Amino acid sequence: MKLMRVGQPGQEKPAILDAEGKVRDLSAHVKDIGGEAISPEGLKKIAAIDVGSLPVLNEERIGACVAGTGKFICIGLNFSDHAAETGATVPPEPVIFMKATSAIVGPNDNVVIPRGSEKTDWEVELGVVIGKTAKYVSEADALDYVAGYCVSHDVSERAFQTERAGQWTKGKSCDTFGPIGPWLVTKDEITDPQNLGMWLKVNGQTMQDGSSKTWFTAWPTLSPISASSCRCTPAMSFPPARLPASAWA
Repeated sequence: MKLMRVGQPGQEKPAILDAEGKVRDLSAHVKDIGGEAISPEGLKKIAAIDVGSLPVLNEERIGACVAGTGKFICIGLNFSDHAAETGATVPPEPVIFMKATSAIVGPNDNVVIPRGSEKTDWEVELGVVIGKTAKYVSEADALDYVAGYCVSHDVSERAFQTERAGQWTKGKSCDTFGPIGPWLVTKDEITDPQNLGMWLKVNGQTMQDGSSKTWFTAWPTLSPISASSCRCTPAMSFPPARLPASAWA
């Protein structure tokens, strides 16, 4: 299934994309795409709905594909070709950082460059969306906690992030620096999340073109590390690091 949220900010309706590409209204069945709706039981209920009987929505704006995100956990330097491109040393354990959830916006919303920005940058990511509460998860069970996957754009201000003292937060968490969507693709539709093509264009120019197959650390390994010290809850998103660039602005 491809689950989404459409409508103006703060007024988004839960929706599902049908086989013909029409956006169908789920609001009579779920309050939003998040929490209980994306739990294993919630997804089973949605899957049982006759999608063709749902009203068609003509909303132009697509919102963030999940609501109520409590944590936006990111994995740094997790693509082997990006590490080679930058000459960075591969860390012995995945680098984990967080973006403020206030950065989350819809996939087509404007990215607002913050005042004083010198090096606003782009990064296409594969987002892993959690479907049920997890802590101390084993590698063998890691995929049981995944509701699905989405495209995530990890926008950064590099001067804020690396050229000032302190942690990365100030360069990662600016308002609008976390577009996600257009939809949450449930995990049953993804045969191998470690082999998905991803690309990004800026003003029509291809800037990134790569694949999740070059991850250093796969999700089953990332999950126990991420959930070892903090509880992972439904609607949490994990963008696992940057693809290499095929061009630079």
